[in-house]
Amino acid sequence: MIIPKKDKLSADELKQVEKIASDSECTILEIQGQNRCVYAILGDETQEVMFKRIAGLSFIRKVDRIESSYKLMDRRSALADHLVKIGNVEVGKDVPFIIGGPCTIDPANPNLFIETAHALKEVGVQGLRGGVWKPRTNPYSYQGDNKSLDIILQAREETGLPIDIEVMDLEQLKLALEAKVDILQVGTRNALNYSLLKEIGRLSAGTESAVLLKRGRHVASPNEFIAAAEYIVAEGNPNVMLCPRGTTPALDGYRNQPDESISPLLKSKTWAPVVVDPSHSVGHAEYVMACSLASIAYGADGLCIESHIDPSKGIGDDPKQAVRPEKMKEIIEGCGAIWKQRYRP
Repeated sequence: MIIPKKDKLSADELKQVEKIASDSECTILEIQGQNRCVYAILGDETQEVMFKRIAGLSFIRKVDRIESSYKLMDRRSALADHLVKIGNVEVGKDVPFIIGGPCTIDPANPNLFIETAHALKEVGVQGLRGGVWKPRTNPYSYQGDNKSLDIILQAREETGLPIDIEVMDLEQLKLALEAKVDILQVGTRNALNYSLLKEIGRLSAGTESAVLLKRGRHVASPNEFIAAAEYIVAEGNPNVMLCPRGTTPALDGYRNQPDESISPLLKSKTWAPVVVDPSHSVGHAEYVMACSLASIAYGADGLCIESHIDPSKGIGDDPKQAVRPEKMKEIIEGCGAIWKQRYRP
């Protein structure tokens, strides 16, 4: 990892570094962070001569070696002070970052989503989620609709809230980026789809789109989870948030095995914000507040919660696990009350 003395290398300086790296059959990846550019050495970076030549350049402050398998996501990397910014909010800095909205946007009833969006803004939500395309276990279940993208874009226009949309393939990714979606969500089924993760990182590099990466449903270890995020960052987009959302096998009575307690383990290893999804962890609206409070106490930087103005009229998972906006207000207030007492490494 190369850290320049200035915020960014000039074109000529970068060429000098790339020439030294290429002499050792390595390449240089430029990553635009919130505060500075950092430069990762890709290839066999154990070569002493290459390190010494780069470190000796007058415009280089230092060259760090990161021994872990995820060199960019590691807490000791040059991205350690990187802040993920969504809209005007720096995630995890001052208050919990709360994303809310329905599981699924119903294209036949767009007003339900628009009204929900306004109600959530009123209670203090900072981001708006909504399922445009849906990964479903049953191939005959509702799979989403491109028309729903227009609905959530209208909601963003009216409320000013940044939006979070799950993408499952390259076509959806391109549509979301064309619409300048603020948060590209990678669901649990694609959490280890490395080809998709690389495309997301590559195509979103240099944009303002962040990525919310959910944890693999079938128990991805902390290291495997962080390494999956490395695929995105290594392609040029450092604006990644890690999202625990429950694992299998399910705990009897819950939808999944709640895993909010993984947050301290993640935060001890990586700088990336942790944004927990309590809705999919527990799967029942009545348990969401308890899971939310526990998540913040464990050190989460934010929450992604399913919420609907009238869950009984929702589709997808909303009837059983979406909370109403008034309950969301209680959750936000409760999380704010324990924010200063949360775990911090």
